Amino acid sequence: MKAHSDQTDSLEGDLELVADQAIEACGGDAREAVKALLVANEFLENEIAELRAAVSKGYSRGRHVAQRECKE
Repeated sequence: MKAHSDQTDSLEGDLELVADQAIEACGGDAREAVKALLVANEFLENEIAELRAAVSKGYSRGRHVAQRECKE
């Protein structure tokens, strides 16, 4: 059980470090860091959608389903 606790502590420490780096990269403005991360996330979601469309259902053996459209 201790190994799991050590991994959790390490992950939390890594997240804190990465969060601090993201904020620092945005001039110390946490709000700007969040906006930058949202833009990056949207970009990655679009990449995933394009890749899913390019992979045939037979090749992936039906492991992925069409992405549902988000209501905005």
